[in-house]
Amino acid sequence: HIKPKEFVSIVGHSGAGKTTLLKLILAEESPTEGEMIFEGMDVHKLKRKFINEYRRRVGTVFQDFRLLPDKTAYENVAFAMEAAGREDDEIASDVPHALELVGLKHKAHNFPDELSGGEKQRIAIARAIVNQPDMIIADEPTGNLDPVNTYEIIQLLKKINDLGTTIVLTTHNVGVIDNLNRRVITMKDGQVIL
Repeated sequence: HIKPKEFVSIVGHSGAGKTTLLKLILAEESPTEGEMIFEGMDVHKLKRKFINEYRRRVGTVFQDFRLLPDKTAYENVAFAMEAAGREDDEIASDVPHALELVGLKHKAHNFPDELSGGEKQRIAIARAIVNQPDMIIADEPTGNLDPVNTYEIIQLLKKINDLGTTIVLTTHNVGVIDNLNRRVITMKDGQVIL
């Protein structure tokens, strides 16, 4: 169980099932048994048309950033809003705010290849939060970053959590876990270890 507004880290060796668990939460994979309940609804029993609505309530941050190389930072963040069917005036208002929250409003017109790894990850976080999701899933978001950028990304995720968004983070980095001082769930061989 993960409570609303909680910040939870999921740890475990490579192959333990962390990414599979996140795919279950996102309804990208179906459980062989059990249920994945989000606010009282089993996400794997949702009709196809409601899956996309559900996924809009969950922002995702990946280790490899997944930014569109031919779009600027602004356009990458705006793309998430466009995909959600938001109006142009909402996009014009919300994208600069999201970029400001991650400290990169001044990089709005830069393309991904003009950004450092830490900046790319902060743009990815802006994209994940711009639609004001209830939950952020961050799958090894510091895996490709140096210690300074790792610290900054974790501080940013803590700030987003403080603003009321649930955070589910997977990591191999013990330093990240120690820094967070929040609840940790350990996985081993596809099982949650209590």
